[in-house]
Amino acid sequence: MTQLVTLQDVTVQFDQRKVLDNITLTINEAEITTLVGPNGAGKSTLVKVILGLHKHYTGKVSKLNKLRIGYVPQKLLLNESLPLTVDRFLRLAGKYSQQERQDALALVGATHLLHSDVHKLSGGESQRVLMSRALLIRPQLLVLDEPAQGMDVQGQIELYSLIDTLRHRFNCAVFMISHDLHLVMAKTDTVICLHHHICCSGAPAAISSHPSYLQMFGEAPAASLALYQHQHQHHHHDLSGTPISGDMDTCHNPKHGHQHRHQHGHTHD
Repeated sequence: MTQLVTLQDVTVQFDQRKVLDNITLTINEAEITTLVGPNGAGKSTLVKVILGLHKHYTGKVSKLNKLRIGYVPQKLLLNESLPLTVDRFLRLAGKYSQQERQDALALVGATHLLHSDVHKLSGGESQRVLMSRALLIRPQLLVLDEPAQGMDVQGQIELYSLIDTLRHRFNCAVFMISHDLHLVMAKTDTVICLHHHICCSGAPAAISSHPSYLQMFGEAPAASLALYQHQHQHHHHDLSGTPISGDMDTCHNPKHGHQHRHQHGHTHD
């Protein structure tokens, strides 16, 4: 299995305070890794180290040569006085053809937004556009910062299903920040629980019952977990889970069958 990113004993310190303390982890090809932890735990700083945006650290960071990383931030922050359509926004990402831009939007079910004003997009629409922009480079690693923030339960389930589909579609690794495991756990290979240091890591089912995780987030009732199982052979879906056309590769993709199975349990405050 190809190791895309490896951190060894990485420490980041601000004013004598360790934001990250001896972090050692590996991001492997085609695996989904979810980073969880309370606010202020160092999650964003860790992502910046992985992206190469934060260089003041001790320890060692190794990356695959010429690693292509697609990054999806929490929000799209732009000057509202600047007229900007979605198509123009995607053009700013590089010299991609009109077809490539349309295909990128098709992968996330957002072709209809091509000529929309980016300032008037809803939160979910903005997230799709940001994801399509990240997909233009055909990433080997897709980094997502709270991708489902502000979405309802069904929207989150559909988004995590899309992320899983894209992982198989591009054979890329996914490293994402999430506030908890309840909806993302069925789509995650490895969970890292962070509170300045790595408290625990492993398969989601094990982490959800680990004392360090329970100490941070409390013991959620079993009924509050939304288990989503998705068996598929499609290369990509839209956000509703429907197979869609639009392929950024030139290879032929045969038709595939699919099967969905949902199990939902909810509690209310």
